[in-house]
Amino acid sequence: MGGDGKVFTLEEVSQHTSNQDCWIVIDGKVYDVTKFLDDHPGGDEVILTSTGKDATDDFEDVGHSSTAKAMLDEYYVGDIDSATVPAKTKFVPPPSNQTQSNQNKSSDFLIKILQFLVPLLILGLALGIRSYTKTPSS
Repeated sequence: MGGDGKVFTLEEVSQHTSNQDCWIVIDGKVYDVTKFLDDHPGGDEVILTSTGKDATDDFEDVGHSSTAKAMLDEYYVGDIDSATVPAKTKFVPPPSNQTQSNQNKSSDFLIKILQFLVPLLILGLALGIRSYTKTPSS
């Protein structure tokens, strides 16, 4: 492994984003993967889109094998200054309004039932009145 304990800022790493000079950051370490671009099974574009930022999540999401992870050692050039890497934000779902949602669903259901039943009740009442008031024919 190279690197000799060199520490890079994210700004320094982000200056190496071309297919002739490509550095990436994975798990707090900086790798010069320029020589690997042509050999990468997913193509060089996959790696190039991960430059200039912490690519750890991108690397892990793909599910690289332990062999692929071990290959990183030969491309190691140093560590990243973690103070220069933006903090990752975690997704926090909005507060649940479950009870209000259930009440809305209940009232929506009630309205639909009434929209169906009220006309039927009026029709039934009209037929009942007609048959009651109808005079028998002689």
